[in-house]
Amino acid sequence: RAGKKAMEMSDYETAYSYFDCGISFLRKKHWEEHYTLSLEMFSLAARCAHTNGDHTSLKLLIAEVVTKAHFFEDKLDVLYLETCALASSSRLAESIEQGLDILSKLGVEAHGANVEACVQETKDLLSAHTDDELLNSKQMTDPTMIMAMKFLGKLEMGITQIMPQSVPLVAFKILQLSLTHGMSPVSPVGFAYYGSSLAKQGNFNEGYHYVKLALSLLDKEGSRENAGEVILICTQVKLYVEPVQAALEYHHEGYTAAMASGDSSLAVINLFASNAAHFFAGANLQRMQELYTEAIQFSEQRKQLIFMVQLQQVQRALLNLIGTGEKPKSHSSEGRDISVSNSSVLRSHHYQTAYVSFIFRSYDDTVEHIEKYFAFQETTWGNLFLAHAVHSFVTGLISFWVARKSKEQKWYQRGNQSKLALRGWADSSKWTFENKWYLLEAEESFCNNDFESAKSYYKKAVTSAKQHRFVHEEALAHELAAYFYLELGEREQTTEHFMLAHEKYLEWGALGKCDSLLKFVEFMKDLWHEGGKS
Repeated sequence: RAGKKAMEMSDYETAYSYFDCGISFLRKKHWEEHYTLSLEMFSLAARCAHTNGDHTSLKLLIAEVVTKAHFFEDKLDVLYLETCALASSSRLAESIEQGLDILSKLGVEAHGANVEACVQETKDLLSAHTDDELLNSKQMTDPTMIMAMKFLGKLEMGITQIMPQSVPLVAFKILQLSLTHGMSPVSPVGFAYYGSSLAKQGNFNEGYHYVKLALSLLDKEGSRENAGEVILICTQVKLYVEPVQAALEYHHEGYTAAMASGDSSLAVINLFASNAAHFFAGANLQRMQELYTEAIQFSEQRKQLIFMVQLQQVQRALLNLIGTGEKPKSHSSEGRDISVSNSSVLRSHHYQTAYVSFIFRSYDDTVEHIEKYFAFQETTWGNLFLAHAVHSFVTGLISFWVARKSKEQKWYQRGNQSKLALRGWADSSKWTFENKWYLLEAEESFCNNDFESAKSYYKKAVTSAKQHRFVHEEALAHELAAYFYLELGEREQTTEHFMLAHEKYLEWGALGKCDSLLKFVEFMKDLWHEGGKS
C-alpha cells in the first residue's frame, strides 16, 4: 500500500524501496502460497526499477516473473517493461521485434501491409465518423485488446525512428482496434501519430485537425498513462502551425505527465524537445545553458544516455556562442561508445559542429562537417519534428555559402531544396518560418548575382525576424546582409549591418560570437584604412 501511494506521488525511488522491502519478507514458497501478491509485488517493483533507470534490478525482476508466472497473460506487464527498456537502451530493433512477436501471440498483426493502401484505408475508416462520434465512442473492455494496444503504442515511438515507413501501419492498427473494440488510453497515441504523418506529408490542415482531436480524446479518456507521448507528438505538429513562442510550454506539460506515469524515457524526450524549441525560438543563451545542464543531469540519472550525449552536443554549441571557455562534462565509457557508434548521434554531432563553424565563419570546418552530415543515410523520424525545419534552414544557409565559394552545383541544389521546404512551412506558419524563407531567398539571390532581389529579401528577413521576435535570426540576417554588402563594396551599409548584428547577438547572450564579430570588423576597417581589399 505504501509503495502504491509513493507511485501516485511520482516518487518511484521510495516506492521501489517499499516493494523491495516487501519482497524480502515474502516466504520461501511465496509463489506457490501467495501467487497473486507475489506477481503484483514483483511487477510493481519492476515498473519502479524501469522508471528509476535501474536496469540491473529490472532484469532480475523480469526474469523472476517470466520464470514463475503461471500464464502468458501474467507475464505481459513485465514483458511490456522489457520492451520499453530495450528501446530506451538504444536496442530499438530488438524492442520492435519483441513487441511484434508478443502482438502476434495476442492475435494482432501490425506489419506487412501496403503503406499507401493502409493510409487510404485509415482515411476511409475515419471519414465514416464525426469528431463527436469519435470522442464519445464506447470504452475498450477486452483485457487482451487493452494489452495489445499498450504494445502497439510502445511500438510507434521505436518504429518512427528506425522504420519510419511503417508508422502509418501501426497508427492504423491502433485506430482500427479503437473503433472496433472501443477507445483505450492508447487510442490518442494513434490519432497523434496519424496527424503527425499527414503533416509531414505536407497536409497541415488535416494533420493539425487530428492532433487536436488526439488531445481532446486524451482529456475525454481521463487516463494520463500515455499523455507524455501524445503531448510530445502533437506539440511538434503545433510548432508548425502556431507561433513557436506560444507553444513552448506544452512540452513541460508532457514532461510532467510522463513522470507521473513513470515513463522516464518520454520525460527526457519532452525535455529534449522543449530545450530544442527554446533554442530555435531564440531564448536567452545563459538561461538555455541552465536548462541544458539540468536536462543532462536528469538524463544521466535516468540512464537515458543517447539523449544525454545529444544534449551535451548542443550544450557545447551553447558554450561556444556564450564564449565562457567551459567544456561539457566528459562522457562515461558508455557515453563514448554511443558517440562513435550510434548513427543518429554521429549525424547530430556533425550538424552541431557545422552549425557552430558556420556561425563563426570557419569555412573549412563547416564544409568538412556538413559533408559528413549529408553523408549519413537519412534517418529522419517518420513523424514531423521541429528538427526537420531547423536542420533544413541551417543546411540551406550553409549550402548557399559553399555554393558561392566552390561554384559546385550540388550545393546550390541543396540550398534551393531547403528554400522550397521553408517556403512551404511558411504557408503553414508565417510567424515562425517567414523570416527563414526570406533569408534563404536572399542567399540564393546573392548566389545568382541578382543583387536587387537580394537587397529586398535581406531587408524582409530582418523585418520579419524582428516582427516575430526571433532576435538570434534578426542578428544572423543582419550579419549575412553585411557580408553581401561587403562583397558589393558598400562600406556604409556593411558597417551598419555588422553593428546591428552585434547588437542583436549581444541581446541574445552570444558574447563569444560578439567578440568574434568585433574582431572581424576591426580587421576589415584596418584593411579599408590601409587601402587594402577584403
